[in-house]
Order: sequence, then C-alpha cells, then structure tokens
Amino acid sequence: MCRSLRYCVSHCLYAAMTRLEEANREVNMHSSVRYLGYLARINLMVAICMGLYVRWEKTADALILVIFILGLFVLGIASILYYYFSMETASLSLSNLWFGFLLGLLCFLNNSAFKTDVKEEATKYLLLSAIVLRILCALVERICGCIHHRPTLLTSVEFLELVGFAIASTTMLIEKSMSIILLVMALAMLIIDLRMKSFLAIPNLAIFGAIASLLFFPSLQIPTNPFALACFFSCLISDPLLDVYFSGLSVTERWKPYLYRGKICRRLSVISVGVIELIFFILAAFKLRYLDLWYFVIPGFSIFGIFWMICHVIFFITLWGFHTKLSDCHKVYYTHRAENNSLDRVMASKGMRHFCLISEQLVFFSLVATAVLGAVSWQPTNGIFMSAFLIVLPLESMAHGLFHELGNCLGGTCVGYAVVIPTNFCSPDGQPTLLPPEHVQELNLRSTGMLNAIQRFFAYHMIETYGCDYSTSGLTFDTLHSKIKSFLELRTADGPRHDTYILYYSGHSHGTGEWALAGGDALRLDTLLEWWREKNGTFCSRLIIVLDCENSQPWVKEVRKVNNQYVAVQGAEMARVVDIEEADPPQLGDFTRQWVEYNCNPDSNISWSEKGRTVKAMYGMSKHWSDYTLHLPTGSDVAKHWMIYFPRITYPLVHLASWLCGLNLFWVCKACFRCLRRLKMSWFLPTVLDTGQGFKLVRS
Repeated sequence: MCRSLRYCVSHCLYAAMTRLEEANREVNMHSSVRYLGYLARINLMVAICMGLYVRWEKTADALILVIFILGLFVLGIASILYYYFSMETASLSLSNLWFGFLLGLLCFLNNSAFKTDVKEEATKYLLLSAIVLRILCALVERICGCIHHRPTLLTSVEFLELVGFAIASTTMLIEKSMSIILLVMALAMLIIDLRMKSFLAIPNLAIFGAIASLLFFPSLQIPTNPFALACFFSCLISDPLLDVYFSGLSVTERWKPYLYRGKICRRLSVISVGVIELIFFILAAFKLRYLDLWYFVIPGFSIFGIFWMICHVIFFITLWGFHTKLSDCHKVYYTHRAENNSLDRVMASKGMRHFCLISEQLVFFSLVATAVLGAVSWQPTNGIFMSAFLIVLPLESMAHGLFHELGNCLGGTCVGYAVVIPTNFCSPDGQPTLLPPEHVQELNLRSTGMLNAIQRFFAYHMIETYGCDYSTSGLTFDTLHSKIKSFLELRTADGPRHDTYILYYSGHSHGTGEWALAGGDALRLDTLLEWWREKNGTFCSRLIIVLDCENSQPWVKEVRKVNNQYVAVQGAEMARVVDIEEADPPQLGDFTRQWVEYNCNPDSNISWSEKGRTVKAMYGMSKHWSDYTLHLPTGSDVAKHWMIYFPRITYPLVHLASWLCGLNLFWVCKACFRCLRRLKMSWFLPTVLDTGQGFKLVRS
C-alpha cells in the first residue's frame, strides 16, 4: 500500500515538474524572441539619436536640436503612458509615429560633409545591424510560432511609421514633398499587395525597389541617406514579405477586411481606384510636353493611350460587376448565417468562380496596358509621375491576385434533383405495388425524413435545387424522362452549364440496379448515361448519382467501365442478416440520414470503416474521373460575358482573351500528372473522396 502511494506521488510530481519545464521553456522562447525585438528597437533608436546629433553638430541648426529633444521627450511620455497608466495602445502609437518621423529626418538631412565623421560611420553600422536584427526577429517569430496571423491590410505600426515618414518629408519643397508622400502611399499599397499574397506581388516588390533607388530619389536631386532609407524600407517590408511563405490564412481570410465591408464602402473604393487611374493617365500625358522625340512620343502615346483607356474602362466595369455579385452573395450569406454557411460557399454557388476566371484575364490586360503606357510616357525628372506609377501597379496587381485566387480556390456551381419513391414491395413482374395500410404511416415518416435530409444537404452546400419529387404510387418512365432531361439542361445565370449535377434516388430497384418505375418500366444506367451524353455534349460537367436503395452495387461496379465522361455513383449496401438483439435491421433512408449528417456536420463522429455496420457505403467512378477539372472559360464563355457586362466598343479584345484562354504551355507536365492520378484512382481508391464542392464520397 505504501509502495503504491509512493509511486502515485512520485509520478504526479514528475508529471508536474515536466509540465513546468515545458512551460518555462515556452516562456523562455517567447521571452527571447521578444527581447530580440526590443534589442532591434533600441539599436535603431541609438542610431537615430547619434545620426541627428551628428547633423546638429555639423550644421549648428537649432531646429534639429529642438526636434531631437522633443523626440526624446515624446518617447519619455510614451514610456510613462505604457508603464504607469497601462495605456499600451496610445503609448505604442505615439512612439511608432515618432520613430517614422525621426527616421525620415535622418534620411533627408544628409550632406557630403557628414561622411568623414566617425560618429556617422558608427550610425551607418548601427542602421545595418538594426536591419539584420529586425529581419532576424521577424524570421524567428514565425519559425517559433510566436505570431498569430490576423486578417488585416495595414497594421497600426506600419500605418503610423508611414505617416511619420511622410510628415518628415514636409521639410522640403512642396513638389518634392508631394513626390515622397505619394511614394509612401505606393509603399503602403505594396505592403498590402504582399500581405494579400497577390500573384504579381514579388515582381512588384522588385520593380518598386529598382525604380525608387535608381530613378526616383536621383530625380529629386536631394541628398539622402541610403542606409536610413534601406532601414525604413526593410523594417516595413520584412513582415509582409515573410508572411508570403509563413501565413496560413485562406484567400477569403486574407481579404476579409475588404470582402466583408459594406456595399457603400466597397463602391467608394472602386470609385477611388478609378480616380487614381485617371490621375495617372493625366500625369502620363505630361510626356507630350517633351517634343524632342515628337515623332515617337505623339504616335506612341496616342496608340497606347487609347488601348489603356479601353482596357481600363473594362477594368472599372469588371470591378463594379464583381462588387454587384459580391453584394448578392452578402445578402444570401447574412440570410443563411445561422446555418454556418461560409462566404466561400455562397460565392461558389453564385458562380463567382467563373466570373473571376474571366475577370483575371481582363485585369491582366489592364496591367499590361499600364506597364506599356508607363514605359512609353516615362518621365525621368518627374517624381510625382513615378510615384503614381508605383501606386497604380500594386492596385491592379491586387485586383488581378484577388480574381486569380478566387478563381482557383472557389468551388464550381452545383444543381441537384431528388426522386423519392417510397415502396418496399414489388410484384413478380417488377411493378411497384401499393403498401398495406399498416405500413403507410411508418413509411411516410421515413420518406419525409429522407426528403428533409436531402433538402438539408442541398441547402448546407448551397446547391441549387431543381426539385424533390415524392410519389407513393411510382413515376412512369416518360415522366421521369422529361424531368431528368429538363434537369440536365439547366444552366447558370451567366450562361454556361453547371459544373456538377447531383441526382438522388431512393426507392425500389431490381437485382441489376435498375430503378423500378410504374407500369413495369425500369431505368437502366446506360439509358441515364445516354441522356447525360446528349445534354452534356463536349462540356466538362460531371454527374454524381446518389442511391439509397437495396441494389446499388451493380451501378457502382458498372460506372467504373464508363469512358470519356465524368460520372460517379455513391451507393449503399444493406446487411442481409442482422442480429436483432444488437441492432435494428437496416431500412431505406438510414444511409441518406448518415451520409447527410457526415457531410453537413463537421463534428460528426460517424465512421464508415467501423466493423459491424448494418449500412455500408460504396462508391464508384468512371475511368477518367480523376481528369476532371472545374470548367475553364472558353471563347464563347468570354464572348457571352462580354455581351452581358461590357459595351460593344470593347468587343475586339474578345479575340485576344480567347487566344489567351487557349494557350496550354505545360501540357507535358499535365499529361504526366493525369496518368499518375488515374493510377491512384484505379489501384488505391481512397476511403473518402473530396469532390471539391464541400461534400465527400465515402466507402466502408
């Protein structure tokens, strides 16, 4: 007894000490990272103080001394607010604003006489060490998991330091000050572009760095401190640049501060973008004042200016149309918010993916037109034009990145049709018969449960519902034929066919899997696939058939022999012999209830692979199912999109867009991946297959 008690006490002490050591190790790690950040900040503050002291010492300018003393006084106030009044937000805001302002002064108050001073050399090394420490701190924070990424466009630290830097530029002439303020705005746009992980963010970063360092500051003809500029740029860019790799936020999470804004705010943002684009075009037109190469400037600007205007009319209409569709998605999202529907699923159901894929190409034209117009009308002595150019590029890059990522991540459109024929009895000739009265009430309850479950499935996954037909006396072949053909002809509001068609059936079936219909008729899988080929044609939609009947296994096996079509069958197998003492015998509707619960409840504990299941799931797919990709816009789709949203004057660009749609530069790699996917699906069929629409096919 004493030995057991001693063992328990020692084990508890060991577990407690182990947990304490882990907690201390975690605290020490977080503290070390935090102290590294403090060291980088203190190092930067010492560099700023020493640099301003050198400038006061060499120029004897009393204003520098006043600003220097005022800066120390402000930092002292910030420390008092932080430690004595617990006003952390106000303290950090004040200190960040002054850090940006003082670093800006250090950049712009430069002179060749400072280069020979030893303290100036020390300032340079301190600035370089501040850059290294800041980047190292940002990297270690992300490697150690000390950063919790949140959806934001600009952090308060970045915004205040940018504002402080812009205020420091007001010490110069108004034209040069305006150029630097616009450059600060361009840097803010670049930071947002990187944080949103836009497709062209890294090239934009390279362009910004090259133009700002090689062309912009030399054009202002003012002495600048390159080390202070590099420190300011690196400290602001390090976090968003590293987050391109380390941030795990999804597309809609990253864009949440913008996508979830109100309708008026988003409309005003589109108008603001249009005003900025117009200002850039006006600044580009100043090139016409330089008539040295008039034979090149005037024709070039006329041709590419008209092309730029047409492309940006399209760009503006595209943004406006996107926000119109997004507003429709918001209405649905807030209406069904209680059902835990995400905005992603709502946008997918509204055909936003198709819209974004086409819009991506149109915005890319605008981006190319801006780059060409900027090159043709380049003004090497106009800093305002360069800054405007560096503002417009990230704006259009963000629009292109948003459409590119939404087009790749959103699911396609989906439409569903359900047929429920509640009969468990069949005459010898195969015709459904009426049920005995004692079974009618029980079967009606079970059939109502099936209808409610499949309607819940359609609503949860934002699947457009064609209808849910319920008939106790059965459906005739002609009636079902007309219903299914009408269902397979459905198209989206924008014109193209839906990406996925879901056909659900619950009722009696023959031993070969055929659906038992009224009048002794039956529906075979070959007949259904013939209707599908007739309606689908060359379009790359897919058909998913969900069966809750006694004999779904023949169709599951038969569909695996289908070629050149994307068809899948999700079926169920009911146990023939069941121990009544352990479980109830399986009935029609049990599989539907469990499958819908599995696909509509993320916290569901249903396990399809557990032993002793009375209802087992199975699925099969056509040979080329793994080749399926969501529909990409064709030339006719682009033309229809153009006719709906754009004026006829822009129609010649349809051919260019169609040509880009037809490019297939990586066909060899795609062919290899296609073969590997086919081998995987034929040899190692997964237990759970994600359809890409939010629901899964399963097998036991």
